[in-house]
Amino acid sequence: MPNGVTDTRITGDRMTRIINVVGARPNFMKIAPIIREMDKTPGIDWFLVHTGQHYDVQMSEAFFQELMIPRPHINLEVGSGSHARQTGQIMMTFEAVCLREKPDLVVVVGDVNSTVACSLVASKLHIPVAHVEAGLRSFDREMPEEINRIVTDVLSTYLFTTCDDADENLIREGVRPEKIFQVGDVMIDTLYHHLDRIQGMDIWHRMGLEDKGYAVLTLHRPSNVDDREVLGEIIGALVRVAREVPIVFPAHPRTRQAIERFGYGRSFRFFDLAHSAGDVGRAGPEIRGPGVWCCDPLGYLAFQNLVTHAGFIMTDSGGIQEETTVLGIPCLTLRDTTERPVTITQGTNLLLGHDGDRIVKEARKILRGEGKRGTSPPLWDGKASERIVHIVAKEFGLN
Repeated sequence: MPNGVTDTRITGDRMTRIINVVGARPNFMKIAPIIREMDKTPGIDWFLVHTGQHYDVQMSEAFFQELMIPRPHINLEVGSGSHARQTGQIMMTFEAVCLREKPDLVVVVGDVNSTVACSLVASKLHIPVAHVEAGLRSFDREMPEEINRIVTDVLSTYLFTTCDDADENLIREGVRPEKIFQVGDVMIDTLYHHLDRIQGMDIWHRMGLEDKGYAVLTLHRPSNVDDREVLGEIIGALVRVAREVPIVFPAHPRTRQAIERFGYGRSFRFFDLAHSAGDVGRAGPEIRGPGVWCCDPLGYLAFQNLVTHAGFIMTDSGGIQEETTVLGIPCLTLRDTTERPVTITQGTNLLLGHDGDRIVKEARKILRGEGKRGTSPPLWDGKASERIVHIVAKEFGLN
């Protein structure tokens, strides 16, 4: 444990025990600034539980190393499985941790199965839950993440939100205003904290790319990659865009499998990168000319280096919509809904679904210099985690 051990609810000059939960790659960027702030705060005895929802080196351990997150004190090692099996396994193993460690607070982030599973356990044991990124809604209940968000918010004692529309969603659902704390976006905390390291890299240059002369693609949502026709329409649009600008595609493993399974491999130019702890090796191959250039997933820093020098981004990820808004980079979101509408109303994001013609049209507008411009929402200033930990310390009577 990082600090002294205690098993009871304590305030004042004694320690308050907090379990911070992570489970999947998006969680790591969100928890890192929070535990960094907890380390600075007297009276907090925090420890980290990794459920093991993402468990391989590329998807997990490399991110811990480059984000400088301490090794988890407890790893539940649940692995993959159906939503029900994975959620149930997390609940059974996390319950044993809570009964043994007797935390005063459980902090969960985001919207993965680990988030809702650990919230359910803590709530049934009458342990307060703090949900970071509360109130986000896509209003699409076919997305398992939407169910996770709704259930977690109902169970949480402290709801830390990123923007006004998240507050409004919670109030409309009947949440008492005194439980809601708008603090900003912890993803942006991590981006700003590592920005000098990111800008000090030259991944894009070593790939032979021109600054702002390429696009970056991410694609992993089941609604996009598990349906042959939908995936085919998106790939058709990508091939058209890639005739005019190179597209770099660090492919999620299940996306790569779907591409091969559906016979779309001929639409991509595959290349390998040697990387360690998320950084790309010095002897990496160069990208020459147009095409959709597909490689293995990159670590956080290498990927952000590619993003910061890209002309635009195409994605179905939530976090990337936020990061591109802060960085001022046009973002084309290949989904019909988003739980982050502020990136559209204020930011650089456009929601395009999988309409191939519209994807090509908007990409060409960006190439003509007509990409969407935006501004950062209030409190997206790199200090969200400071606000969160300050509120927690105050609520638990810490100095």
